[in-house]
Amino acid sequence: KLERDAGTISKCRDLPIDEHVRRFKEMLVGSEEGLKYCVRGKIDMQCLNKCMRDPVFYRCKVDEPHHRHGWKYKAYPTYDFCCAIIDSYEGVTHALRSLEYSDRKAMYNWVLDNTDYKHVELTEFSRMNFDYTVLSKRKLTKLVDQGTVTGWDDPRMPTVRGVLRRGLTVEALKEFVMTQGASRNTNSMSWDKIWAINKQR
Repeated sequence: KLERDAGTISKCRDLPIDEHVRRFKEMLVGSEEGLKYCVRGKIDMQCLNKCMRDPVFYRCKVDEPHHRHGWKYKAYPTYDFCCAIIDSYEGVTHALRSLEYSDRKAMYNWVLDNTDYKHVELTEFSRMNFDYTVLSKRKLTKLVDQGTVTGWDDPRMPTVRGVLRRGLTVEALKEFVMTQGASRNTNSMSWDKIWAINKQR
């Protein structure tokens, strides 16, 4: 990370291809040596967009089994690498992404261009915030894990399941979403609006 921030080229960047392949094989078996490595895309260490400075595309993960494949695989692609490929492979023509990923748009396109997958049109939109409401998944997960709330459908949670249990109708939720539209402007909404729509239903 420090090298990427400073734009310093990694000492491993220009190793012979055979050595890179050997190291990747060590990653695939999850050996002690392989755990020290990651696979990085060779892009541009001087790019002003730091996401494009040789990003990590594969890393080892051996601390817990995969939910489908168990312990079969030891190296996995990162979200930044596989997201573009999966979108294209599954036939997505237009992908919607929140603005927090805007720095990664160039990487998304780079991956598609360099893997010969079909281009996917990205449409960005701002996140919707609600006054006095925590919407961070990480923070909400902590509430669930600690038992502060009964689960994701607890009526106190600002989740779809939570507000539906609190009395919001699906029709009111759909109408609220449709009145907002997709915008790149950051906005903070009041809960009063969504509950007013619900009351009219």
